[in-house]
Amino acid sequence: MIADLLRSSRPLSWINTAYPFAAACLLGGGSVDLALIVGTVFFLIPYNLALYGINDVFDHASDLANPRKGGAEGALLSPRLHRPMLVVSALLMLPFVAALVLLGDPASWAVLAVSLVALVAYSAPPLRTKEIPVLDSLTSSLHFVTPAAYGLALVDAEVDAVVGCALGAFLLWGVASHAFGAVQDIGPDREAGISSIGTALGARRTVRFALTLWTASGILVIGAGWPGALAGLLVLPYLAAAFPHRSLTDAQADRAHRGWRHFLWINYAAGAALTILLILAA
Repeated sequence: MIADLLRSSRPLSWINTAYPFAAACLLGGGSVDLALIVGTVFFLIPYNLALYGINDVFDHASDLANPRKGGAEGALLSPRLHRPMLVVSALLMLPFVAALVLLGDPASWAVLAVSLVALVAYSAPPLRTKEIPVLDSLTSSLHFVTPAAYGLALVDAEVDAVVGCALGAFLLWGVASHAFGAVQDIGPDREAGISSIGTALGARRTVRFALTLWTASGILVIGAGWPGALAGLLVLPYLAAAFPHRSLTDAQADRAHRGWRHFLWINYAAGAALTILLILAA
């Protein structure tokens, strides 16, 4: 059971939430202290177990018809593990959330609350924003941006134009990434009666929407100044992966998976390059 629950938490993606938090804490003026350690562990494991576990529980019916599920791109959680997943997720998160509340202040509590609401609201009823086109991509992006925003709030970092451009670019990047990922699932989602940005806009328009937002993200990050502006170049691999699919019809939507398969290594490569830029900027 433990192995199944861990697999459901997408270990390859753990870094995508822990890294933004830790980097924001340190760049915002924080140090390696209890708050950084507790927050990093929280956004590394409990946060992802809840984020993806809740998704696997409430998406089980559609996941059965999705050929991508059952591996690194999403687990197929047995129905007998649905209740244990929800219980374990809640119990594992509770002590970390309590500790972070004690270590923070009202401003950080507010950001953490937004992050946790977005985590649950994406998959679970009654909100289930993953079935509200466009809001699904926005909520998904918040899953990765709010840990960074929380890290800044936790260390009382000054929010200026540089921070605004960086977080805004990150938000646009996340919306674009979710939108492009939704294209490959248009067929299974429609069969299961699930709405998404992909089913609403269609394959062609969704891919072009993603390309537009990635481009906007690269332009917006220029406002972060030198050398942070170089991060704008990091959208190029994503544009290259998605561009060949800009004219897909809905019947061809599953072909977008060819581009999506590159995203895991693109994310790690882009993260490594971003780390170097952050060190230079610091």
